[in-house]
Amino acid sequence: MRRVFTGNSASSGMALGRVRLERPARFSIDNTPLPDAEIEAEVARLERAFAIAREDMSTLRRKLHGALAREVGEFIDAHALLLDDPELIEGLRAMIRKGHYRATAALKAQRDRLVAVFDAMDDPYLRSRGEDVDHVIARVQSALARQASSEEKKLATRVGEILVTESVAPGELAHMASHGILAVVAGSGSPYSHSAILARSLHLPMLVNADGVLEDLRDGDLALVDGVRGEVVVHPTAQDLAQFRNWQREALRDGQRLAQLAGSETHTRDGHKLHIFANAERPEDIERARTLGVAGIGLYRTEFLFLAQSGLPNEDEQFTAYRDLVLGAGGLPVTIRTLDLGADKADAAGLVMASEPNPALGVRGVRLSLRHPDVFVTQLRAILRASCYGPVRILVPMITNASDIVEVRRLLEECARDLRTAGHEIPDQFELGAMVEVPAAALNVRALLEVTDFLAIGSNDLTQYVLAADRNNDQLGKLYEPAHPAVLRLLAHVIARARGAGKRVCLCGEIAGDPAFAPVLVALGLEEFSMLPDRILGARDALAHCDRKTLRALAPRLLRARDSDEIAALIASVQSAS
Repeated sequence: MRRVFTGNSASSGMALGRVRLERPARFSIDNTPLPDAEIEAEVARLERAFAIAREDMSTLRRKLHGALAREVGEFIDAHALLLDDPELIEGLRAMIRKGHYRATAALKAQRDRLVAVFDAMDDPYLRSRGEDVDHVIARVQSALARQASSEEKKLATRVGEILVTESVAPGELAHMASHGILAVVAGSGSPYSHSAILARSLHLPMLVNADGVLEDLRDGDLALVDGVRGEVVVHPTAQDLAQFRNWQREALRDGQRLAQLAGSETHTRDGHKLHIFANAERPEDIERARTLGVAGIGLYRTEFLFLAQSGLPNEDEQFTAYRDLVLGAGGLPVTIRTLDLGADKADAAGLVMASEPNPALGVRGVRLSLRHPDVFVTQLRAILRASCYGPVRILVPMITNASDIVEVRRLLEECARDLRTAGHEIPDQFELGAMVEVPAAALNVRALLEVTDFLAIGSNDLTQYVLAADRNNDQLGKLYEPAHPAVLRLLAHVIARARGAGKRVCLCGEIAGDPAFAPVLVALGLEEFSMLPDRILGARDALAHCDRKTLRALAPRLLRARDSDEIAALIASVQSAS
């Protein structure tokens, strides 16, 4: 019997396949006491499972490149640390040897204990880390099952499946996508989570907040996922299947039509020119962006240089990377963001820091750089040396006060003097900008504009700070909403102040490349958008369908809206009338 379930679209597209239902407790747990004679063999079986899980993580890490490595890498690294945690492993060994637990039962008991500890924490960021424990324990349980049976391996390698689950970690999603998963339907989550971003990069249809799917769907059910309408049709009819075939034909035509937009300029329907930039961190990102006709590199993340090796990169190593980046851009302007790490990643980059209860609100971005001036000066010198090979802008993250920028500019000018004295060719002038991602920076943007040459809005962090909602906490998926009136009012305030001061402002967050968000940003007066290369053609197409004059006239009503539903209705009314 045909049934339809609704959810929020996190990644567009359609897929037809058999349901693969994954619940957290899908593994068989044997609670019978372990005989003395089997204890050491069971310990060895557990240790093999950990080794298999570590190898799985290592293999996945090696396969990921570019945007996937950035979005998934931090989760893989966090899970790898848990797999190497001596307290976790020793605790499991003790449960087997002293408590006569079987490995599966010991893992479940440890999982329940650790998750209870995280759930009891006051800090929401730390509470959300309990999900990491769930994912790691599930990975080891899976490795145990694979030792006992080939069924799990067969399940993972089957093609034509729709994954239906409560939530999925980015590392798991990348692994499953490489083994034939066609789409994902999650009972919770946010369209702006790392998993959703990854699904879009993989062109994998995904729905989140799909109520009832875990209770009502069964393994093997035929399901049609519609990532455009936000629907899952179980036991689709002949009419549904015909619609799916029509979508496939239209998707092929759309792909061919979008390909023709590569290399062209970006204009709204009423002829207003807009500028699309690319977010990048690898040479292949730069090459791809240039073929698509970008106006420049709007955000180059430098963290990869620090996380890709053991120890801190020296000045020459950084200079070589930045020089190659600038040369690869072929004369287009390049915005290099200085190091944006916090306590949760600093150790991996060779910076020893005390652990923090909430790294998202801790010593990160410029706060970290100014506390380690030797590391910061090394990076600034390398960027300045590379700036003689093409136009370079320097962007500073996590700015809260104008005094932060004043101090960075002082260091920059000092570095420039020293480099010129040493005989290096350094441009007479360089552009210095601030990342607006802290609400205080947005509200006090007038002071920032007095000491900066340009601004870049980091809408991902700005949204989660304004709404106090971690976009990767599945329980808060419905709360993390960039179209919230408070977020839009801050965006409008920053854009208007920058335009009034004659300064450039670019938006670098996920919504910059979201076709559905394009009319909102045009209405707010944004003219510069920076996004991952994979989003450029779709965004250019969406912007070309916007009538800027009509949307700008709508801005006052948008900014008076009481909720995101009213905002969506206003935009829909304009689109239907055009």
